[in-house]
Amino acid sequence: MSDTRAAEGPKRQRRPQATSGVGGSSPSARGVRDGQPSITVSVVLAVLVAGGAGLIAAWATPRGPLNAGEVLWSMLGALTVGVLAGALLRSRWSMLLTPVVFLTVFEVARLGTAGATVDEIRLDSLIAVLGFLAGRGVHGLLVLVPMILGCRLGVEVAARRGTGGPTRMTRWGWSGVLLAGVTVLVLAALAARPASTAPVLDATGEPVEGSIAELVTVSVNGSDQTLMIRGSDVEDPVLLHLAGGPGGTDLGAMRLDPSLEEDFVVVTWDQPGTGKSYSAIDPVEDMTLQRVVDDTLEVTEHLRERFAQDRIILTGQSWGTLPGVLAVQQHPERYRAFVGTGQMVDLRETDQIFYDESLELASATEDEELEAQLIAQGPPPYSDMLDYTAIVGTERTIYSYPEFDGSTEMTATIWVPENTFMDQVNAIRGLLDTYSLLYPQLQDVDLRDEAPRLDVPVYVVMGEHEARGRVEPAREWFEQLEAPAKTWVELPASSHRASFERPDDYAALLRQVLTETATYR
Repeated sequence: MSDTRAAEGPKRQRRPQATSGVGGSSPSARGVRDGQPSITVSVVLAVLVAGGAGLIAAWATPRGPLNAGEVLWSMLGALTVGVLAGALLRSRWSMLLTPVVFLTVFEVARLGTAGATVDEIRLDSLIAVLGFLAGRGVHGLLVLVPMILGCRLGVEVAARRGTGGPTRMTRWGWSGVLLAGVTVLVLAALAARPASTAPVLDATGEPVEGSIAELVTVSVNGSDQTLMIRGSDVEDPVLLHLAGGPGGTDLGAMRLDPSLEEDFVVVTWDQPGTGKSYSAIDPVEDMTLQRVVDDTLEVTEHLRERFAQDRIILTGQSWGTLPGVLAVQQHPERYRAFVGTGQMVDLRETDQIFYDESLELASATEDEELEAQLIAQGPPPYSDMLDYTAIVGTERTIYSYPEFDGSTEMTATIWVPENTFMDQVNAIRGLLDTYSLLYPQLQDVDLRDEAPRLDVPVYVVMGEHEARGRVEPAREWFEQLEAPAKTWVELPASSHRASFERPDDYAALLRQVLTETATYR
């Protein structure tokens, strides 16, 4: 009997079938096997999902989410994208690939968005780091944490469905997911906390009858902007306050002391591109000094109509004094008086004095690093806004005084209930982005030429320790100014933010203003 097996030859061995997936399995060379896409197709699909999400985010929120609603849908969208990408890739590598693709597409797609917090990444100074954290760090935290969490959950879904990939999570793996989930919930709760302003209370702790305490968003020349309105009597004279900057918010600073609320309906306005009105920064082509002046006049009209007052008192601090003066100049019939604290007149001259003083300080103290930096960048004006930090940063050294209290500074006063979490972030973003847009436009502004006359009483308030670069131009403007009445006031133990450093003295001055301007009602 012949050996049929020998005749037939050796039996052909079956090659093992490739399985799809990434976690240790072999990829298929074809698009689909056993109903599942190959690794190549999976990667392509995951990249499309993450890239598409980046495009949508760049279109809808080019500066990142700006308010609670945008934060919540951005977080939900990121979680969903992560789950889809993780389920497609069936690999923990999705937790790296998905965020990288999303961020790359997002950054490329939003090129051209103007502002210090969205331009090139710089980490060479404290201000630059602050801008990075406010502009990109917060956005990354809010979006990437839920996206990475979603990726891991998507991988787990794929593993439980038996579609390949890594084995199901261990206890330690679930602990990481739980931690990430709690982080996402905490971030969502933080972002969702609403803003509020406390009622005006009497001595017994009860709301004062006829008082007003509200945060209101109004349309100002086509953009939504926010006002904080507080006073013990809605019949009192209206006072509109313009914060410094450009890009600053004083909602928190105006809550440090309630003295003014006893005699005025105090309206604190977050100007376009600042704090609660940060979204009004766009379109950036419209962000001009005249736009802020026009908006000041529009807000004034809103208040005159709402509170049935022919004239209101306009106050400004630092940068706020520039649009304040120009608004009064254009429509004096709407104002009872103008009060400017830390009055700005000629920014180019102010900065030149700051530069000279900083250079003298660097030489006197043998600060070779500062001296080299100042010499390298030369005198102002600067195209790079971060260069101004070198000359402004020496002010507290040159004009130091024992009573200085940093708690009244703008960045120290944003942590109030009137600001949501995103308002606080936007307060920092606005100070950098709006400053970078407006400050270069102010280099040719000189009130000595542009506003030699105002047809309302004018009060200029300076701190005892105000910098020479601000005092000298302000004094020259004040001396030549033609006005029905003008008063120069120096508050003791204070500097640039004298109205907040000496609130009792400032409130007393404004009560004096009421008396002296009674005929201008």
